[in-house]
Amino acid sequence: MRRTLLAFGLGFLVAMFGGWFLFPRVLYSRHSQPVEFRHKTHGEKSGLAQCDSCHTLTSDGQFNGLPHMEICAGCHSDKLGTSPAEAILVDSYIKSGRETPWLLYARQPANVWFSHAIHTQRGLACTECHGNYGESDQTRMYEQNRISGYSRDIWGRSISRLRRAPHDGMKMSDCEACHKRRKVAVGCLGCHR
Repeated sequence: MRRTLLAFGLGFLVAMFGGWFLFPRVLYSRHSQPVEFRHKTHGEKSGLAQCDSCHTLTSDGQFNGLPHMEICAGCHSDKLGTSPAEAILVDSYIKSGRETPWLLYARQPANVWFSHAIHTQRGLACTECHGNYGESDQTRMYEQNRISGYSRDIWGRSISRLRRAPHDGMKMSDCEACHKRRKVAVGCLGCHR
């Protein structure tokens, strides 16, 4: 009986270790962005400190997401500095007129409808959901879930949320908590399609 309990306990611990520590490392593939980008450098050198200087809403209120190449080309039509990343941007994308194939950290699942316009028009600052990402001095590694194809940022560093840091991914519970704090009632169909 003791051996059985010991074997069960050992098997349970191995399974827990595999599930909590090994499975997430196998579940996500890591990819570099096509060009190294530094938000902080752009804010300091160009004076574009506001998110909406590059990340804009369309006339119908939809979020453009990543800046279109015309915005980048406005400053980078010729190499401004000597960085290898800037040379890649100008030579591979701006001169050829191609959009940079950025990997999207915050792409929501297909069943989620989210309007940046509604949130920004009600005074919600970008940093309240995205943190101080605009002050970052390096491009984070993009981690993609091998099963769903979505970014790890949808769930954050810890799926269980036991080791959660502020602005570590956006789960439905984060949205619900914010709506509750602000006393904004939205039914299921307000966010899900």
